[in-house]
Amino acid sequence: MQHITVLQQEVLDGFSPKKDAVIVDCTLGSGGHAIKLIETLGKEGVYIGIDQDPTALEASQKRIGSVEATVHYVLGNFRDITKLIKELNIQSVDYILADLGWRIEQFDGTSGIKRGFSFNTDEPLAMTYGDPDDYAFTAADIVNEWSEEDIANVIYAYGQEHYSRRIAKAIVEYRSKQTIATAKELADIIYKAVPSQYAKKKIHPATKSFQGLRIAVNDEFDSLSTLITDGFLLMKKTSRMAIISFHSLEDKIIKEEFRSLKRDNKAVLVNKKPIVASREEIKNNPRSRSAKLRIIEKI
Repeated sequence: MQHITVLQQEVLDGFSPKKDAVIVDCTLGSGGHAIKLIETLGKEGVYIGIDQDPTALEASQKRIGSVEATVHYVLGNFRDITKLIKELNIQSVDYILADLGWRIEQFDGTSGIKRGFSFNTDEPLAMTYGDPDDYAFTAADIVNEWSEEDIANVIYAYGQEHYSRRIAKAIVEYRSKQTIATAKELADIIYKAVPSQYAKKKIHPATKSFQGLRIAVNDEFDSLSTLITDGFLLMKKTSRMAIISFHSLEDKIIKEEFRSLKRDNKAVLVNKKPIVASREEIKNNPRSRSAKLRIIEKI
């Protein structure tokens, strides 16, 4: 299955960049937004694509090909945006974009890197976007080493899983006999731990637990706050920042951070309410149903 980029036209309309703009794409991914935005740039324009996944950078570079603007492909975490941009000898930027959705290739194994994001695979249980060796801990560390209470708290706080305590108890009982090594192994434990009626729902009963573990491993919420704070300092006056989120906890952070900048008279909200996908886009790409785009302009 191929990844479909969401809200492409809405991002393009929200930016409307000039030919010489400097654009930072904090989540380059498959390059869907990049292709549309790079088309607006001239030879003086600069596009910086950041991603933690080297396979994403490689795939995007091939997809984008030769263009008039200068394009930098940067391996890194967007929480380090200041360092990454300064290393390119760029002092300020015009636009910052972050699409917080995951690439389908990361979950179906077609990217070539197996990290255990999907509960239908026997992949190693890492759940890291980047190299697992660069992380303080992985999903395997959490489920095999953390206390039952801490596991439950992670699943509840980040995954909003109401059966977090039952699931944590089942995980601890299972690991007392053998190590939990793969994504499918963990998913099966969760499936058996929840009530039968819950397991019969449309989404897999491990979905929220996997989300919680992934967010904890990648420190996603703190990284998002850091991106907004540090990225804003890199922006010129009248520059814009656009962020696409896919679940309520992310959107809440973005909304509060943006409103704080507005209250401090540092920025204005380009859209008071989040921009959502059209009916046509949702029909063609059901995953876009949960996408929310917020844009802020520096003053």
